[in-house]
Amino acid sequence: MQEIITTIFFIFAVIDPIGSVPVYLEATKEFDEIHKRKIAIRAAIIAYAILLFFILIGQLILEGMSVSLDAFQISGGVILFLFALTMIFGDGKPEKEKSQITDYKHVTIFPVAIPSIASPGAIMAVVIMTDNNLYSITQQAITTALVFVVILITALILLVANKVQKRIGSYGITVISKIMGLILASYAVQNILSGINDYFMLN
Repeated sequence: MQEIITTIFFIFAVIDPIGSVPVYLEATKEFDEIHKRKIAIRAAIIAYAILLFFILIGQLILEGMSVSLDAFQISGGVILFLFALTMIFGDGKPEKEKSQITDYKHVTIFPVAIPSIASPGAIMAVVIMTDNNLYSITQQAITTALVFVVILITALILLVANKVQKRIGSYGITVISKIMGLILASYAVQNILSGINDYFMLN
């Protein structure tokens, strides 16, 4: 049970639903409430489909390229760590992604579904967390289900995005995003250390 709670908390950190609120509000500011709700639901579905695709196919692609497990852990950890640094020290996920909005007619896929919900960090994280060499089919199925739960929570948060932003405020959202970045950085470093340890057979 503790492992499930830890996993869902990490997935929540890497997807960062709270950080997606300002992006969603900016992307949908020209739409009425009905269309805003449709965008939130569709974006969540698309984001989950993308993450599910990489859960199922991501490792096969890497194995087809003859990438070893240790190299994958180290490189994946480095990418996650760099992504976490942008969350901690950068302008923040919301500001960066809001600045990329150029077409308000196609905001469901970009930037709400990608990269706000299904970010590069989230994609890399789900691939690492469902590695066939480390986790059983049952464990991978549980992780996939937990990803769905977090995406569902994200959709619910986006549906009440105005209330969330009013209650937490833009500064509160930024603080939460940076905390999520710190958690993600810790997980990334652990993956790097595990990869190095296994490669050099230190234990």
